[in-house]
Amino acid sequence: MSKILTRQEVDLEATWNLKDIFETKEAWEKELNDVQQDISSVTQYEGRLKEGPDVLLACLTAQEELQGRISRVGAYAQLELAGDSINPENQIRAARARDAASSISSALSFVKSEILSLPDGMIEEYIEKQPALQDFERSLGLLLKTKPHRLSAETEKVLTSFGDVLGAPYRIYERSKLADMTFRTAEDGRGEEVPVSFALYENKYVESADTDLRRNAFHAFSETLHRYRNTFAEAYGTEVKRQVIESRLRGYDSVTEMLLTPQQVTTEMYHNILDILQEELAPHMRRYAALKKKVLNLDEMTFADLKAPLDPDFSPGITFQEAGDLIKEALSILGPEYGEIVADAFANRWVDYADNAGKRTGAFCMSIPGVHSYILISWADNMRGAFTLAHEVGHAGHLMLANKYQRPTNSRPSLYFIEAPSTMNELLLADHLLQRSQDPRMRRWVISQLLGTYFHNFVTHLLEGELQRQVYDLAMNNVPLTAVKLCELKGNILSSFWGEGVVIDDHAKLTWMRQPHYYMSLYPYTYAAGLTASTAVAQLIREEGQPAVDRWLEVLKAGGSMSPLELMKLAGVDMTRPDPIRSAAAYVGSLIDELESLY
Repeated sequence: MSKILTRQEVDLEATWNLKDIFETKEAWEKELNDVQQDISSVTQYEGRLKEGPDVLLACLTAQEELQGRISRVGAYAQLELAGDSINPENQIRAARARDAASSISSALSFVKSEILSLPDGMIEEYIEKQPALQDFERSLGLLLKTKPHRLSAETEKVLTSFGDVLGAPYRIYERSKLADMTFRTAEDGRGEEVPVSFALYENKYVESADTDLRRNAFHAFSETLHRYRNTFAEAYGTEVKRQVIESRLRGYDSVTEMLLTPQQVTTEMYHNILDILQEELAPHMRRYAALKKKVLNLDEMTFADLKAPLDPDFSPGITFQEAGDLIKEALSILGPEYGEIVADAFANRWVDYADNAGKRTGAFCMSIPGVHSYILISWADNMRGAFTLAHEVGHAGHLMLANKYQRPTNSRPSLYFIEAPSTMNELLLADHLLQRSQDPRMRRWVISQLLGTYFHNFVTHLLEGELQRQVYDLAMNNVPLTAVKLCELKGNILSSFWGEGVVIDDHAKLTWMRQPHYYMSLYPYTYAAGLTASTAVAQLIREEGQPAVDRWLEVLKAGGSMSPLELMKLAGVDMTRPDPIRSAAAYVGSLIDELESLY
């Protein structure tokens, strides 16, 4: 039986090179101490922002510089911990970085409070008198809009100082999942025992062609989840309660309103994504599930079978190196500047693709100002991994272009837009694969891979978003969140979406325990919002060619200098209307139509 490797046992080339952030642990230690000593570079302006535009400009510039430094200190520690959360030294460094960030944030909280205390119209006067402040005009405008919901300066400072403590629910969830959970082995179709871990199940076994392994691994995986259900429910319930209390303190009508405000979208747009996709996509996905049951000759379609490959005998593996070459080819349409970022990612160890104990599950991209992006993924030699890798490279390319063309205050866009550039890369990869071959079997295989993208964003994350919506409604009515309640909610959501054709058992109801996104504000539904936009833009690229590509690159370079609606309009999509959502759902239906015809 194969075993799960420790961090020390994996190939160094399969891990990221954090020396690009700090050459040594000693260099990180020095900067951690130095950045805390240099808080005075900003606090020297406390009580002085009313003196004039030059003082405000100096303060905002110094704050931007200091925040960049602490973000690099924090990123180094977070990435170490993500690669190996079992290592106690990594845990200690991450905790120290969080403490420093919390302390600095508390000390700098005066900046927002003093700006908001200035007389109405004064910021506009400052910007008129000092043109250099125009770089901060957008961020200042967004801050001024929060004025009705700001607390006293002292209260804001106290809340900020509690940042590390208030972030504990998410860390408890991650530490339990990555450092404490162990799983029994599972038996495959040949009667052999295989190891089970979070990463192995979610990256490999869930898509196994071996029905026995797929189902047995799901049972082994779920049995451990079941043992932790009350701990996870308590952690998540605490996170939700924190958000509800804050929304009431700040005078919002609901926690949903508070969480949507920084996304710069309306509640109608939020509900449109959740409502329209669940209603119009469900019939298509039920057909997809029925097709799998028929083609694979399954006795029943269980939740564990939903990601089974349709053509088990035609599922070519792919190495990490091959995936890198394929992604570079597929994304060459985005031009040389973008291509250079992609090439550097694979040539210079920006990607950590090892699979080891204690490594964070799933995949993510962290873009560090003044350095570059880092990508985490656990490689399982399958094409779904190549699509996930292209997705994370999309974040890297987007945020590195934004950091290049925008100053830090304007570099990061709204969460509502953040998943559009990443999902766009998955669609470009699919188009590239389809163009390379006219073989019907290859075509249906590529369509299956593309449907994996829509499944992940339009089903998995969308239904996470629906659970969040129901959870926040209950929490605002003071209904306690328990493991029993969360399992009940998730089971009902899954049953409503999949209908009677898919068996939703007690193990499927534990799915709420598997994703960290519930601790990231209203993040889950934005995957569907981003893919809706990228589906529309990808179609424009197919129809218009280079002009649509050029507009897309301008959108990426704009970063957060525009609202998400402005960014999408620049790309050619109007997300204030439900039309793009309906079109995206219909497009998924057309893919399933073609797949049915090919079978």
